[in-house]
Amino acid sequence: MSVSTLAPATLSLPDFSTLTPELLKQSVLDTLATATALLDEAEQADAAPQLIERLEQAENQLQQAFGVLSNLNAVRNTPELRDTYNSLLPELSRFSTAQGQNKALYQRYVDAHDSADFAQLPAARQEAIRLALRDFRLSGVALEGEQKARYAAISERLSQLSSQFSDQLLDATQTYSRPLTETDLAGLPDSSVGMFKQLGQQRDQDQPVATLDGPSYLAILTHADSRGLREELYRAYCTRASAFGPSEQDNGPLMVEILALRAEKSQLLGFDNYAEQSLASKMAPNVDEVITFLADLAAQAKAPAERDLAALREEAKAYGIDDLKPWDTAYVAEKLKQRRYQLSQESLKPYFPAPKVISGLFAIAERLYGIQIEQRSTSVWHDDVRYYEISEHGQVVGGFYFDLYARSHKRGGAWMSGYRSRLHTPEGLQRPVAFMVGNFAPPVGDQPAQLTHDELVTLFHEFGHGLHHLLTEVDVLPVTGIHGVAWDAVELPSQFMEFWTWEPEALALVSEHVEHKEALPETLLQAMLAARHFQSGMQALRQLEFSLFDLQIHRAEPSPDQAGIQQILNDLRARYAVMATPDYNRFQNSFSHIFAGGYAAGYYSYKWAEVLASDAFERFEQEGIFNVETGQAFRREVLSVGGSRPAQDSFAAFRGRAPSIDALLRHSGWIDNSSTIGAEA
Repeated sequence: MSVSTLAPATLSLPDFSTLTPELLKQSVLDTLATATALLDEAEQADAAPQLIERLEQAENQLQQAFGVLSNLNAVRNTPELRDTYNSLLPELSRFSTAQGQNKALYQRYVDAHDSADFAQLPAARQEAIRLALRDFRLSGVALEGEQKARYAAISERLSQLSSQFSDQLLDATQTYSRPLTETDLAGLPDSSVGMFKQLGQQRDQDQPVATLDGPSYLAILTHADSRGLREELYRAYCTRASAFGPSEQDNGPLMVEILALRAEKSQLLGFDNYAEQSLASKMAPNVDEVITFLADLAAQAKAPAERDLAALREEAKAYGIDDLKPWDTAYVAEKLKQRRYQLSQESLKPYFPAPKVISGLFAIAERLYGIQIEQRSTSVWHDDVRYYEISEHGQVVGGFYFDLYARSHKRGGAWMSGYRSRLHTPEGLQRPVAFMVGNFAPPVGDQPAQLTHDELVTLFHEFGHGLHHLLTEVDVLPVTGIHGVAWDAVELPSQFMEFWTWEPEALALVSEHVEHKEALPETLLQAMLAARHFQSGMQALRQLEFSLFDLQIHRAEPSPDQAGIQQILNDLRARYAVMATPDYNRFQNSFSHIFAGGYAAGYYSYKWAEVLASDAFERFEQEGIFNVETGQAFRREVLSVGGSRPAQDSFAAFRGRAPSIDALLRHSGWIDNSSTIGAEA
């Protein structure tokens, strides 16, 4: 079915063909002016009693106005959009700080909380008020004079630095290209060769070209027989935005300033360090407990990781590699997987064509949650983008955009952003809308895009975030969807969805050979399941290293300089890593999650939430992965409530108890894989 024959979107959506940087900027400024006027009104004794709700309506409009601009800046980055986006950051930071430090507005929340009517308010409104009081304190509402001004200046500067970090990383990634010779192409599968030829054509070159975008980089590291080429790409990738490249792209000085300002900001608020401040709004009780959790998990992963490395070193000898290096691991791992399981990512890709994967993903969500998902026709920002709407009982619940493929001028990685939230407005119920973005290998020629299983997992992950935003039944802005959810629990619905990419009954819905249309054969299915925990020890240690590094640099005293940042990372690697890292590796310079995203002193959230997700999925293992009652229970107790109650309460409501780490250890393959299935928790 072509887009032109699709029914039009039901929801009111932006017309991307008419949006210019000037219009986007003016829209943000207009909504910002309205919200600022309401802050001024809060100072007046005769302000209307509905001020809080009116301010939420203004914030809702601001969220949407800036959400469109922020999305376009990430997926269609141009100098004009970048300048427009960056020019608004100081204005937005000043508004956010002014709101968080507005004592009159704070007093209104205090009065609402302390009033006799508080207990009669809906639970969502009560939680929104409690969270607002916490956030006022974390925004420096008690600061005065020079401290108050300094806090505002720090906040504004940090917003600029985070954006600059992201911009410089994008530039460092996009400016690299490496023409490939016939010799370079040895070992690469036909699909990758086609992608490299397409990249060359896009750059007006008459030969294949490799870039540092995810699909290109991973193809070289996984398949290229040329060890020199693999090392060249590895070095270029892990030195992006560092002193090894152009000075105007070096993120090193930005990291130092960001850490110093975060430390100063946290001390203004009375915390010893930024890690303490970060944990004040999360599910985990304190920094020490998180570090203990991560260290204990690393201890569990160490022996499996050492076995993983030993197997790689032994396998590498067959390819003339006696000194295994980081640029060899993916290549050798792929060879070992092929030999041990008769399995490779390339053999799986034809069975995961994007159209089948997407329809199967929707079918899984429909079976779990009783919803319907249909593609609709509307304006989009690129020809690859598709728009869909979720409905239930004939009523539209929400909508989302899929922008799944890598291309020039698009930020790397994968993410979900809640562009529009569910909310009651003067015009009626506003339905939520989300942007879901990936960087998968694009279609080549007349063939549809074909996903690796890793990309399948990523798609399910982001869709889990999207369902959390879209299936909310909460109408109070600060706690609807993912708003108000503790950051170390926000990954629960996303990591939870990943489990369906390993279930045979679910895989049957997302797999179909791109040419002969046959389902994933039993031999490949069993090989894939047998290889599920392949290299899981090394992968887990890598994520734990990142998590510990994030916490350590954010609680170091004094705040570290570049050498100090590197030393902290080196010390952690010496303690936890099973394989040496080259001295030139500057991974930290591209660690956008913590320097340009929302995961500062919170990257541990992935592992913390993985405990929750594993434990939650265990109930489906016990009751049936498509058990309708279990699916509705998860929707009711987790997805629909958003941040309207503490995350631990939502988990307990679904699971009937506090979370246990046992399911995570089993799903990681580190304990008996059958010991707890069907057993009492």
